[in-house]
Amino acid sequence: MTLQEPLSQKLQNLEQVGDIDISHLVIEDDTPVDDFQSEQQQRLLIEPLHSSSPLPKPFLAAAHVGLFYELKEDPIVPDFMLSLGVQRAADYSLRQNRAYLIWKLGKLPEVCIEIVSNQEGDELFLSKQSQQKGKTRTKMDIYGDINIPYYVVFDPLQEIQGKEGMDGALLRVWKMSDKGYQELTSHKQIINPGESVWLEEVGIGLMLWYGEFEGNIKRLWLRWCDQEGQPIPTGAEGAEIHRQRADYIQQAEIERQRAEMERQRADTQQQQAQIERQRAEQLAQKLREMGIDPNQL
Repeated sequence: MTLQEPLSQKLQNLEQVGDIDISHLVIEDDTPVDDFQSEQQQRLLIEPLHSSSPLPKPFLAAAHVGLFYELKEDPIVPDFMLSLGVQRAADYSLRQNRAYLIWKLGKLPEVCIEIVSNQEGDELFLSKQSQQKGKTRTKMDIYGDINIPYYVVFDPLQEIQGKEGMDGALLRVWKMSDKGYQELTSHKQIINPGESVWLEEVGIGLMLWYGEFEGNIKRLWLRWCDQEGQPIPTGAEGAEIHRQRADYIQQAEIERQRAEMERQRADTQQQQAQIERQRAEQLAQKLREMGIDPNQL
């Protein structure tokens, strides 16, 4: 099974229809977006992808944007999604360009991430409120039904830590296979900063990281990493790395110049000593020519 399964026959048929009436679709509404932590976390997932360019372009990285997979279904709204090989449309005045319509973009996102902020999100199990509303599928069920290649759940506040939820982990990642989602993190619980998981087919990893982002308070974050587990830097971090590298190069040059000056000084002293030695030898030779033993002086 390849990373991007062909879309279902229904979606393929939608692609063939041409211009589709989407006037009935709710592309955007007035529902409150997220809490401060989730909003910051979403930004930390998006910004480094653009400032550090760890992925080939084009790609689309978006937070809290509707993912429409069927005309007659409400969209699912990932906290974050990443789709390779596609880019945002230029004209946002067209409604179909304001959301991720699978039949328009022609492919599924590779990665969908849910950031848990309470026990009502249906990330891995249905909340009581959702059950009362008659919902039958969790977000994981929906992502699995439409074959999203990678599904990620991050629970920084430990809101859904039961057996049916995160089961003690802070980060869990699943990859689509012939048999449905197979967990990439099942062999270990990812709970500590520095621990990571590699998304082979995307060419990037995810890790837990404890530090400061857009403020002076250290928190636990989910962020992208390279295959060695090093975080992909933000623009600010990249600038700081560049500044430190420039400082190091400058300091190294200063040290090189200082060493060169010391070497030249030593050479000068050596040359001076050689001159003094030659003078002494010449004087001794003249004394010997005059019949005087210089060693007796």
